[in-house]
Amino acid sequence: MDRVIYLTMTGAKAAMQRQEVVSNNLANASTTGFRAELTAFRAVPVQGDGASTRVYSLESTPGYNPEAGPITATGRNLDVAMKGNAWLAVQGSDGTEAYTRFGALDVSPEGTLVTRTGLTVLGDGGPITVPANASVQIGEDGTITARTGNGAPQGIGRLKLVTPEAALNRGEDGLFRAADGNDLPADANARLQDGALEGSNVSPVESMVAMISAARQFEQQMKMLQTAQDREQSATRLLGNST
Repeated sequence: MDRVIYLTMTGAKAAMQRQEVVSNNLANASTTGFRAELTAFRAVPVQGDGASTRVYSLESTPGYNPEAGPITATGRNLDVAMKGNAWLAVQGSDGTEAYTRFGALDVSPEGTLVTRTGLTVLGDGGPITVPANASVQIGEDGTITARTGNGAPQGIGRLKLVTPEAALNRGEDGLFRAADGNDLPADANARLQDGALEGSNVSPVESMVAMISAARQFEQQMKMLQTAQDREQSATRLLGNST
């Protein structure tokens, strides 16, 4: 059987994978702090005599788009937008430390500072406990102060902000972690903007164009498969007539 069938299928699979990634990005175009996932594929020549002109399409993992999303002022005390390459440390559902740009925070019924999605926010010394009925203010350096009634503001902790030197790995839970699996140290120079949230860095227009392009690529691969099938049928008929 002609190897073009297998080669074409790798191309079709690559186009489908690209569509999946682009669809996920488009679905998160309005998700706070979302980082667009990138897709890339490389051509790998087929080894063997007579196959030097044929290549497979293999997926590579370039990671995510590191550009910051647009900042929108909300005026809410517990909304924070990380500046530059700063990330907020949270506790993942598996208990490990992870990092996110999702800065919509809240206070749980138990008095623990959490994200709107329910993840525990980590401070320099672990989870942060907020006094009951206290109003909270978050400083530019992540310092958290709480005031109860007419009392004086008191410091209750500081958000753990990290600045990774290398790209992070995105997990299945949507959170990011260091490539080596270790916890990153807090960065005293990391800064945030309070009363604001960072939007997704996904461009809906670019994503739609990419989806159309991937769909056309998939259709082209299917046409090549049909061409290969027609060639096989023609060859079979010729061989049948020759006998």
